[in-house]
Amino acid sequence: MAGLFGALPSPSANSLSIGPLELRAYGLMIALGALTAVAWSRRRQAARGGDPEDMSTIALWAIPAGLVGSRLYHVATDWRSFQGRWEDVPALWQGGLGIPGGLMAGVMVGVLVARRRGLSMAGAMDVMVPTIPVAQAIGRWGNWFNQEVFGRPTDLPWALEIDAAHRPSGYSEAATFHPTFLYEGLWNVALAVFLVRIERRGVLRPGYLVGLWVFGYGLGRLWVEALRVDQASLIVGVRVNTWMALVAIVAGAVVTWTGRTAKSPTGAGSDGATT
Repeated sequence: MAGLFGALPSPSANSLSIGPLELRAYGLMIALGALTAVAWSRRRQAARGGDPEDMSTIALWAIPAGLVGSRLYHVATDWRSFQGRWEDVPALWQGGLGIPGGLMAGVMVGVLVARRRGLSMAGAMDVMVPTIPVAQAIGRWGNWFNQEVFGRPTDLPWALEIDAAHRPSGYSEAATFHPTFLYEGLWNVALAVFLVRIERRGVLRPGYLVGLWVFGYGLGRLWVEALRVDQASLIVGVRVNTWMALVAIVAGAVVTWTGRTAKSPTGAGSDGATT
């Protein structure tokens, strides 16, 4: 039964038709997230006296690499669901992007492009890192349109209504579920704010903010993943993404700890009014 205040509805459609053109909401949300991250990165770069076009050039290569990496990660960790329909591997609009793969591919390509343009890789990373969780938060709304990757059944006031056709096996009688897309989105927005605040305090050396982002992402993904009931590949009975979250927490903690400064330098990390 839904909570006292009802439940969050799911969209009746996952696409928008404009004449003969059909736009998938999943792709639109990913694009909106990417554009938001690029726009904020440009502002942050300009506030540091750099050329905003550098951020656009990095994004031109990093975003496609991230999409490819995300899809390959999803296929690699859920390959059984593609058996007999391998032609659907490029069908991104159907959903199915593995965020860890996208982050790894996008960041690596972004760093390489920054290096080729003669930019400080540490500086470029510090500019871009806080914008990435914002892109993730916006992109997660694509899961809402597709009615996918939600959590276990609940009757909380903010429970998400899921149509019978999208309910996983064994949950056909449940009507409302945890909106994990919303949980992860809010977590990522809070993480972006936290990263900016830490950056302004200057407690991490240039280039090490990425460690705190990886740690924060892994921590959020760990508890969100624990709520999900969709089918997933397992390692020793544990979801693959749970293992990846644990790896991210450990790796991010090590990088963050290594990057600590003895004291905050004057004016370090300030990006003006870019938040």
